[in-house]
Amino acid sequence: MTGNTHIVGGIAASLAYAQFTNHDPIIMLAAGVVGALLPDICHTGSKIGRKLPLLAKLVNKLFGHRTFTHSLLFLVMMAAILNAFMPFEAVTAGILVGMVSHYLLDMATKNGIKLLFPIKLTVRLPITTKTGSKVETIVFSALTLLSFYFGYEAFRFYL
Repeated sequence: MTGNTHIVGGIAASLAYAQFTNHDPIIMLAAGVVGALLPDICHTGSKIGRKLPLLAKLVNKLFGHRTFTHSLLFLVMMAAILNAFMPFEAVTAGILVGMVSHYLLDMATKNGIKLLFPIKLTVRLPITTKTGSKVETIVFSALTLLSFYFGYEAFRFYL
């Protein structure tokens, strides 16, 4: 999936999660976007990879694309690091929810992800599409609508 689809996926997922918690939806939204982009630090052409090119090159050289940073191992490591050093639970939750949304969206592509890294098994959903396809445009549109719905629900008490 493209960076924009990951961003809107992170927004939709974090705002949906905020519906079931007492976390601040603004913090969840921002952290969800960060988490939705974070797994692609292994790809120098990604939104985050272009912002941190040296780190992206290093991670890509060590692991390749859609392996370690797209795995449950990375998710658990990030959860441990964030729980140890991040004083704001909403930030931790938002980042992790954004990462999970990224994983699910990439599992919906033909290339899938190495979810169980270091095991070399590729995991993908039963129905897949190509990155940048018309189907991805439909997914992007649906996630945008969900973002508006969950955003309205999360922020209606401010209105």
